[in-house]
Amino acid sequence: MESLEIGIIGLGKFGYFLAQRMMELGHDVVGLDSNPDFVRRAQDDLTRVFQGDGTDRTVLEQLGFQNFSNVVVSVGAAMEASILICLHLKELGVPNVWVKAISWEHEKVLTKIGADEVFFPERYGAQQLALRMTHPGLIDYLPFGMGVLIQQLTVDNWAGQTLRQLDLTNKYRLQVVAIRHHPKPSFEFLPQADTMLQKGDELVIFVQEEMLKKIKP
Repeated sequence: MESLEIGIIGLGKFGYFLAQRMMELGHDVVGLDSNPDFVRRAQDDLTRVFQGDGTDRTVLEQLGFQNFSNVVVSVGAAMEASILICLHLKELGVPNVWVKAISWEHEKVLTKIGADEVFFPERYGAQQLALRMTHPGLIDYLPFGMGVLIQQLTVDNWAGQTLRQLDLTNKYRLQVVAIRHHPKPSFEFLPQADTMLQKGDELVIFVQEEMLKKIKP
């Protein structure tokens, strides 16, 4: 994957953790925050960190934020500040501006002024928790408006049959992406259609949420 140079404005909890993770993934991260404590905390972890007012367009220009392909705005509950920063970034020509929202109204305004992606960390976290509580074995939920789950299943009723015989894609709109044959410790990815299943095997699947209750593996 090509290394990216990413700007993050707002180094509170979310912005700081995001910046750390992006650095772990091998990308360069330039951070900006007006809080000197947040700047000191991040200065040894990020590529570059600056203290300054992100709502000031001149500051953004001087620091070169217009040169980033992706800028994340995460300024906590400061709705007015995030809107102004987003507006400046789009006027400066940043192609991808990601903004943290705190309400539905906030999201609407950000979308209208040109934010490319608006996200609610709390909403996403709550969705994940609710799904994990109600769907045991859930690995992840893909938030594309399609209700797609990444789910782990243990084979019982399907034992002694191949994936071809089970015809899971046509029956359940289900795609098997990995198998761990019991008692092996590791998964085999993208299994072939003639792979035989045994009781206790573990499957990782993509599946529509509404189909999950119909599946008896």
